[in-house]
Formats: sequence, structure tokens, C-alpha cells
Amino acid sequence: MLRRITEAKERKDEGFSLVELLVVIIIIIGILAAIAIPLFLNQRAKAADTAAKADVSKIGKEVATLFVDATDLGTVNITTTGTGANEAYELAWGPAGDRQTQNLGGVSDGVAVTTTTLAADPDSTLTDIGRENWCVAVEHEGGQIGQWQYTANGGLGEGDCS
Repeated sequence: MLRRITEAKERKDEGFSLVELLVVIIIIIGILAAIAIPLFLNQRAKAADTAAKADVSKIGKEVATLFVDATDLGTVNITTTGTGANEAYELAWGPAGDRQTQNLGGVSDGVAVTTTTLAADPDSTLTDIGRENWCVAVEHEGGQIGQWQYTANGGLGEGDCS
């Protein structure tokens, strides 16, 4: 045993202590966390924008279909019904005495309709709301963009209907 210790001293065997290895590992973990956390937060904002885009596209496509199928639309309203996991979009149209409704499916978490009555397309020169001129919008506060619209002429885009 003494012989091995003497030989190790002569060869100058050196290594890292456990404390040194732990410090290096902690530094590496810290660097990785500093890179990963901002990327993760950015992905959450992108997910919020995607949810808002999906919801406004769903509403916009149903409104476009409504203009093709219905003859007397009257005032077109977009509202939500239910609460929590059962919250859904509802489209209502028709003359005052004969209103019709259609359930459009679930509302994504954090998304809110900002256009409860069909609005005019802000980019259109037409003033009357109709097949060629309409706009719906939603918002999600957690998104990078925040507000999304779907219009008769432009389809999906950023912004609201004002």
C-alpha cells in the first residue's frame, strides 16, 4: 500500500475533487437554464396567438358560410355560452321574430371575442355589412400579437375590426 502511494506521488497523479465537479455542473445547469427559460416563455406567447388565430378562423369561416346559405341575416351576433370547459361560441342571425343560433364549438383558454356584432371590414370602402364586407375579431392577452381578425376580403390577419 505504501508502495502505491509512493508511486502515485512520483507520477504526480492529480484529479478533480467532488466539490470542483459539483461547482462545474451547477454552472452548466445555470447556463442552460438562462438559455431555456426565455425560449419557453416565448413559446407560451406563440401558443396563445395560435389559439386566438384558430378561434377567429373558426368563427370567420362559419360567418362566410352563413352569408352563402342564409337569405335574411338581420343582425349577426357572436357570443359565448357556458362557462369553463363548457364555454362555446354561438352565432345568432335572422330577423327579430325568427332568430336562429348555431353552436360553433369550444372557446380556447384565454381567448375573448371582441366583435359581438358583425362589424364592417376596416380595410373595405363599402359601408354596408354584407357578403363582401364583414369582420370578426378576438383577443388573447397572453399572446405576442394579442388581437386577430378575420374579414370577408382579407381572411385571417392581425388587429381588430375598428
